[in-house]
Amino acid sequence: MADWGDLVTYIRQSYDVIKYEPDEVRIRVSFADDEDDLLGRRQIMVVAHEVLDEREDWVQIATPFARIEQVDLQEVLTEAGNTIVVGGIVLMGDYVVLRHSLPLINLDINEFTDPLDLVASGAEQLERRFTGRDDY
Repeated sequence: MADWGDLVTYIRQSYDVIKYEPDEVRIRVSFADDEDDLLGRRQIMVVAHEVLDEREDWVQIATPFARIEQVDLQEVLTEAGNTIVVGGIVLMGDYVVLRHSLPLINLDINEFTDPLDLVASGAEQLERRFTGRDDY
């Protein structure tokens, strides 16, 4: 992967893009609950271009999974510490968000797709466990 533009091109070809802005792409990732439920649950993923120290291009993968007032943050952090391999829990506005960042320089596609899948599935599991809903 050479740069942000190349990554966006890949995302547009490979994922269900629901919103595009020059430095941010939102995609919908779907999970089938079982073979009979083809729509299943969904997670909205925000893929954003970030510049670190005004010189290094990074990509940030993030998705909310709950509003802050919906969950016990200590329980969420404990669960994430025991089960989540990629990313970290942050508060962004009113939301509890699972996010992960990667440098774009020399990024191989699997270095993007694997963390994207892990962040999406991790947030989906946390959302299901702590809210019982499918809002994000």
